[in-house]
Amino acid sequence: MSLPVVAIIGRPNVGKSTFFNRVVGQRIAVVDDHPGITRDRLAALAEWNGYRFRLFDTGGWVPDADDAMDDAILTQVLLAVEACDFVVFLVDARAGLHPHDRMIAHELFRRGITPFLVANKADHDRIDAEVTEFAELGIEPIYPVAAAEGRGVADFLDALVAQLPPHAAIDAQVEDRADIRVAIVGRPNVGKSSLTNRLLGEDRMIVDNKPGTTRDAVDAPFKFHGRTITVVDTAGIRRRLDSQPKYEFYATLRAVRSIDSADVAVLVLDASEEVSRQDLRIASLIEQAGAAAVIAINKWDLPDKDDTSTGAWIRKIEEEIPFLSHAPILFISALTTQRIHRLPEAIVQVYDAARREVPTATWNDILNKAVEHNPPRSRGSGQRPVKIYYVTQVRNAPPTVALFCSEPKRMAPDYLRYLAGKFRETLGFEGSPIRFHLRKS
Repeated sequence: MSLPVVAIIGRPNVGKSTFFNRVVGQRIAVVDDHPGITRDRLAALAEWNGYRFRLFDTGGWVPDADDAMDDAILTQVLLAVEACDFVVFLVDARAGLHPHDRMIAHELFRRGITPFLVANKADHDRIDAEVTEFAELGIEPIYPVAAAEGRGVADFLDALVAQLPPHAAIDAQVEDRADIRVAIVGRPNVGKSSLTNRLLGEDRMIVDNKPGTTRDAVDAPFKFHGRTITVVDTAGIRRRLDSQPKYEFYATLRAVRSIDSADVAVLVLDASEEVSRQDLRIASLIEQAGAAAVIAINKWDLPDKDDTSTGAWIRKIEEEIPFLSHAPILFISALTTQRIHRLPEAIVQVYDAARREVPTATWNDILNKAVEHNPPRSRGSGQRPVKIYYVTQVRNAPPTVALFCSEPKRMAPDYLRYLAGKFRETLGFEGSPIRFHLRKS
């Protein structure tokens, strides 16, 4: 089941990006003192008290926009509030109630949406008392926070996760299904619908050379060697949106939902174009979700090729999308059906690999050899080396191991990447990430 999606909205310069960064625990959004700096929608996986959810940052909502850019941002924000499960309405506690705040609240109520009202920049008790003026908006309770310092954010997150569904819990049981659920994802016009039609053996999806023509998406099953593979929620939109900015947000949101509810994600890239920022964004969503992955380089019939073409593309992916370097790469053409028959085989292969359970003794044999060859380091100069004691698998899909060590907080991230590489080199796990849970022993 897909994770809940939470959108942060509000007028410009109320601190949405700072709040976003605080909740996800890292500086992802660009933060600037000038209003309107956030143009794209940003999505990240957030965790709090044993629950996970997707958090979306949006641009500043200007209800009476008379500028083309403001109008485009407004359109995306309206799409966000309609498509997300929860809405966080951020206001500026220092600036006080603004006419645009009233207009935004009115629009939310008109659409039947009751948001969480969060008053940002409340960095001391005196301002906490002043946020009562926002009660005029008719939204209760009001959560005073100071996103820059973190003040009050924990109280708000406690209230948010209390309303999340049970399947958002980190330790929720994985749904037991007989079929393999696959998300075909990628940016507009890379051939997702054509590829889906080839897999299904019929023209189930509308195909057009303009981006955004996939209107409705339903689960579509097909058989492969006696196993059922179901294409879930093909990344598209429910209605035609001609402008790229409108499509980009909705496509990202649909990709998020389809990846979260799938066992395997097939990232479709266009062989006739360079890897784009949107390709990287969708690839990062796959990595965050822990889904098994296959990379399909579509339209392989278009570019001029020689003996070095496939090798050049493989190196490009290793350099530009290193976090999916474990995924098998297929060079296909949905138009000519070139190598399409290999895709279901790759899907089944990475699905099965992600569900392998390896004995603890095998994990530790590999660990001991890796540590002997390259002892662990720790973050910070002059620190004692971290000691690693043992490792054991605690979960599959994706394969997750508990690594017991002396100082978990000082374990260097690049050393974990080194261990993951050694485990993969011996055990395979093609197409699946290897996750670590560091535990003090």
